[in-house]
Amino acid sequence: MAAAKHYLDDPTNAVISGLRGVILVNPSLLLDEKNKIIYRHPDSITSPKNVSVVCGGGSGHEPGFSAFVGHGVLTACVAGTIFASPSAQQVRACLSQCLPAETQGVVVVVTNYTGDVLNFGMGIEKARALGKKVEMVVVGDDVGVGRAKGGKVGRRGLSGTALVVKICGALAEAGASVEDCGKVGRLVVNNLVSLGASLSRVHVPGKSAQEAKDEAERLGPGLVEIGMGIHNEPGCEKVKTDLPGLVKIMLGQMLDQNDKDRAYVNIQKGDDTVLLVNNFGGTSNLELSAVVTEIVSQLGSAYGLKPRRIISGTFFGSLNGPGFIVSVLKLVDTGLGPGKSMVELLDAPAEATGWSASVKASTWEKEYKEIKATDKDEKADRKTTNLKGEQQWSNSGRVGGRANGLVVKPDLLKRMLKSGLDKVVAEEAQITHYDTIVGDGDCGVGLKRGAEGILKMLSSDQVSHDPVVSITKIAGIVEDTMDGTSGALYAIFLNSLAANVRKLDSSNATDLTSKMLAQALDDSLEALGEYTPAKPGDRTLMDSLVPFVETLKATGNTKEAAIAAEAGAARTKGMEASLGRSVYVGGEGHKEVPDPGAYGLSQFLTALAEAV
Repeated sequence: MAAAKHYLDDPTNAVISGLRGVILVNPSLLLDEKNKIIYRHPDSITSPKNVSVVCGGGSGHEPGFSAFVGHGVLTACVAGTIFASPSAQQVRACLSQCLPAETQGVVVVVTNYTGDVLNFGMGIEKARALGKKVEMVVVGDDVGVGRAKGGKVGRRGLSGTALVVKICGALAEAGASVEDCGKVGRLVVNNLVSLGASLSRVHVPGKSAQEAKDEAERLGPGLVEIGMGIHNEPGCEKVKTDLPGLVKIMLGQMLDQNDKDRAYVNIQKGDDTVLLVNNFGGTSNLELSAVVTEIVSQLGSAYGLKPRRIISGTFFGSLNGPGFIVSVLKLVDTGLGPGKSMVELLDAPAEATGWSASVKASTWEKEYKEIKATDKDEKADRKTTNLKGEQQWSNSGRVGGRANGLVVKPDLLKRMLKSGLDKVVAEEAQITHYDTIVGDGDCGVGLKRGAEGILKMLSSDQVSHDPVVSITKIAGIVEDTMDGTSGALYAIFLNSLAANVRKLDSSNATDLTSKMLAQALDDSLEALGEYTPAKPGDRTLMDSLVPFVETLKATGNTKEAAIAAEAGAARTKGMEASLGRSVYVGGEGHKEVPDPGAYGLSQFLTALAEAV
């Protein structure tokens, strides 16, 4: 469901305050508050005779296009109310009062929506009547509405508009004529295809929360809407699919030349292109990067396209919409010679906060030597053996050589570990439930990831007679699969345990006893204390680990030690946290559940002991 809570519920105040913020972060800009116009300060314009580039439309699409005003992009922008076109009077005010008097002409870029075209059109005709040279570029790049449905209206304007204004702005800055700026702008539009997708419509400030709920129910759970517009317009279809499936459908609509209803631009294998992946406003940067990865992969594998430039970010938003728009621009000759190709104009310097493509042309064009990823050399990185002399071991016993170190029975170790790890996997939901109450909800998933990684190792019979080898392998798996605080604590503890078991080296082949292991565990607890102040009573995994180690050292009995660990975990229920994420969560949740980390460890140790 689209978020129905806003910091500013008054839409008028939201727009004006937002425009004020634009000029605060770029001191070279001015604001005509009455007409909602952002424009460049005359002192910031070094060549006032150059063509001026103007854009505009409804608010709610930020940074488009108020934050595109600045050197190398727009000279001015006219803003309407949220999702509504500015008036003709606002446009006239911009063209007559906010541009350099010496400008040779104006290029006005407008997205293809009826209100925008009409109101900007009236302002343009008024300016022409007063003798100004004005070129109008109407951007229609959407393929979600095909030819049959679009009819005379044509394609809607989407995020490809950002590419149009950047190219026109750079061309104007280079001193091109108003006619050439207009011609190239239209050339860009004619080689653009875009398509959006969203998990929900957006919620407009000032509207009721019920509207957001109604919209969520309209789309339905698990569905994504393809072709959704930037003003909450319905899309062309609703699908239930994963990201690869979604991208496949979207690229098919954009690039399939057999789809005569939507094949607006003939883009073939090997063509030079630019890819823009635009955030609607509510998609996390993490997910947007994943979307980019999937799109680039499918462009290459399915269409033979390797974009010369890949641009990602929020350029033409839709408030807090949880969606994205894909735009592909086919790079064609502008006919204006060196320095004025489409890609060079996109690469040209700009000083506008909304244009966030910061990678230089030289970086894109440089030939980089391929460096292949290599796996770690486990033998060089982890010299793990505890056995003296060159030994070879199998699960059934010693194969050759003479043992001069501590050994364990691989089958017993495997059975104990599997019992404990299976229990952790089975308890993941319960651990996660506890952690959603007192933490951030990731403890169960993290423990399960580590457990499954070790179980995979056990299934491949990588269990050695040498306890140092097995412990070190397990520590490596924990390092690779478990993140967060608990992952680091377990990795430190296990690596220390491997080192301390090595110190117990015997002159003869000797079984590792419970007493020996308890001493190594105790020494490892001491080593862990160098990295964390956690002690029993702090409501952490130490409430299980310490009683286990202390009881095993005192009794040599694994089952009694596991009972002590379980009792320690139980005592954390009602205990206030002194360390960990629970400290910041607060509330009364600690009175209801045990510490998730302590509980998870106790379950592992209990099941492990039962297999002895």
